[in-house]
Amino acid sequence: MINIVVVEDNEIINHSLVSLFNSHEEFDCVGSYTNCEDMLENVTSCNPDVILMDIKLPGMNGIEGVKQVKQILPEVNILMLTIYEENDKIFDALCAGACGYLIKKTHPQKLIEAVQEAFEGGAPMSSHIARKVTGFFHNSKKLTPGDSPLSERENQILKELIKGKTYYAIALTLNITPDTVRFHIKNIYKKLHVHSQAEAVAEAIKKGFV
Repeated sequence: MINIVVVEDNEIINHSLVSLFNSHEEFDCVGSYTNCEDMLENVTSCNPDVILMDIKLPGMNGIEGVKQVKQILPEVNILMLTIYEENDKIFDALCAGACGYLIKKTHPQKLIEAVQEAFEGGAPMSSHIARKVTGFFHNSKKLTPGDSPLSERENQILKELIKGKTYYAIALTLNITPDTVRFHIKNIYKKLHVHSQAEAVAEAIKKGFV
């Protein structure tokens, strides 16, 4: 069972999301909120696996909400579900600790798959959002190999992470085991001083490590 929390101020969309997930036996919507403040008061007791977070909310915005949640529950997976497609919003959300970024017009079945992917360790993004992130990646200033703290294998894994691949998909691509992928990702986190896949990707792009 995957526990879901929804943070969306549009009541129609909020109720639709709750109904969507509760209609699938593998999900349980354990919390539904229209603002970050109420969600933060209850998030520990809800104990969610995945949080769907809007950006434009009354009071605290969703990006600040991500930062606050990650301080309380560092391991929780947060998916942004928003109308915003601007580069700065995407980058800020990933830097804050979101594991994925989806547009509200995402098809319901794709949304179900994205939540499952996030729960399994992936970084789901709408296709054109992924292209924007890849654009950040390719346009960032590259450092010489000696300037990067990452090994060649760690660079390879980080490049696969930016594509939104799961540990298992990365393992298949690089012909290594999922445990080896996890080992390298832990080392990446240590070297970049981050705590999530999205933070690792954002930090590496920002500093030109890959």
